[in-house]
Amino acid sequence: MVTTNNINICKICNKEKKVNGNLVCNWCYRREIWKPKLQECPRCKRTKPHHSKGYCKACYNYVFFIDNTKAHNYKKYHNIDFETYKRLTKSCLICNFDKVVDLHHLDEDHNNNNEDNLIGLCPNHHKMLHDFRYKDEIQQQIQQCLNTEDNKNTHSNTDDKHLFKHPRD
Repeated sequence: MVTTNNINICKICNKEKKVNGNLVCNWCYRREIWKPKLQECPRCKRTKPHHSKGYCKACYNYVFFIDNTKAHNYKKYHNIDFETYKRLTKSCLICNFDKVVDLHHLDEDHNNNNEDNLIGLCPNHHKMLHDFRYKDEIQQQIQQCLNTEDNKNTHSNTDDKHLFKHPRD
């Protein structure tokens, strides 16, 4: 350590800073000397520096902040709130698959984020819709599903007791 007029100089970076017992500043100590404890992450099974709660940094952020990240991305890219996105992508409109559901714009205009323009499709149907070989077939199925939903909504709002009579009455 070089001391000039009570100023401490780090022996690694040679800058005037407060140094510790190793004669290096805190920045150089963390970067050059200190090595973080390595342990196996229970999620990704890789041996990486421990971040918090036993996880590596990437897995910790994924496990504990995934909803915040998703909400931010939906607002940023689709300009819709997280609850609306979850409701629209609850299941595929065609096959009711609910594990992985993509958001599709009916008019294919990604700037039109009106709820009437957005539907949820499973990856298979979404890919088929954007493939020219199956586009017409999938569009017909979507139209049928949308018409069926419209009919259900229309009938639920009207007084159609005669539709629900028992055949023997």
